[in-house]
Amino acid sequence: MHEYILKYGTNPDQKPAKIFMRDDSDLPIEILNGRPGYINFLDALNSWQLVRELRKTLNIPAAASFKHVSPAGAALGLKLSDTERKIFFVDDELDINASPLACAYARARGTDRLSSFGDWIALSDTCDAITAKYIKREVSDGVIAPDYTPEALEILRTKRKGGYAVVKIDANYEPGMQETRDVFGVTFEQSRSTEPVIDPAKFDAPITKLHDIPETARRDLTLALITLKYTQSNSVCVTKNGQTLGVGAGQQSRLHCVKLACDKADLRTLREHPKIIAHTFPADMGRPERDNAISEMLTGDFLTQSERREFIAENSGSSLGSDAFFPFPDSIDRANISGVKFVAQPGGSIRDELVIAACDNYGMAMVMTGKRLFHH
Repeated sequence: MHEYILKYGTNPDQKPAKIFMRDDSDLPIEILNGRPGYINFLDALNSWQLVRELRKTLNIPAAASFKHVSPAGAALGLKLSDTERKIFFVDDELDINASPLACAYARARGTDRLSSFGDWIALSDTCDAITAKYIKREVSDGVIAPDYTPEALEILRTKRKGGYAVVKIDANYEPGMQETRDVFGVTFEQSRSTEPVIDPAKFDAPITKLHDIPETARRDLTLALITLKYTQSNSVCVTKNGQTLGVGAGQQSRLHCVKLACDKADLRTLREHPKIIAHTFPADMGRPERDNAISEMLTGDFLTQSERREFIAENSGSSLGSDAFFPFPDSIDRANISGVKFVAQPGGSIRDELVIAACDNYGMAMVMTGKRLFHH
């Protein structure tokens, strides 16, 4: 199949619409169920690139939750603690820790469950039955993966009254080095970005007074940077424990990116507050309704400002990546409030020394990657 006819394009009035290969070769995908749309495929192909690169770079199964061509969350397949299982709504009879891929999915979805409502899912590895069972419980549009076990495919085909979109992608497919796009009748062409997001040697040469960057922080900074590579710019990402805590995407101001990412990271951290965990909900309350209720609790007066500050301070140690340099140290000031201790950014601002001094003042370690990661 070298083309696939879509119901419509970005909006219902944009017809006809299709995806196809310019060279008339076969598409590197198979639609195993449902009828994905134009935006679904944009999310699918961008999210697949993200999880594929995470898998290749860190050698751990990965998952992503995409909405409107940016990740709401991305994560690695690390085992879940009892607290994480509870706040991700996976503390049931299934042994989620038996499937690293299911753990990655639960973490990715758990970054920002409110934003992940109706998302597109990407999985780096063959989807197994445990992962499929958890996907079936959540509201999403579809999933892309390199393959599915027969049991997993059978489970997913029962979702959304049989209309759930399931896409299989050729894991060996590599596009050409040149990519093009049309905007208002004008064709743009550029080379694909294939360089690593960071040279690992950079972790051994921070430009701040604090030089010790542990392996866990190196992993989390790498996760942040790869996530940013597939996030609409300007963008900033906060990570911890192999999971994005907050993604600030598509903001015109770098500071607003940091604020958005850190605000989301704070909410994700506060979901583990004992008062939130101890709260009971009606047994018949659905997952989306619980997500909305928890959001109201986190943003309202359920927790005092003192409780918020103390809990965030007790759970510091997160990592922050930026897709371009910080023009002012105010971004570091905001990151400090959310307990960020490790930073990676391209560098190159005329105020780099002020940004470095701010990191030194807060006891942060920062590396400069020398590589901008804009994505549009």
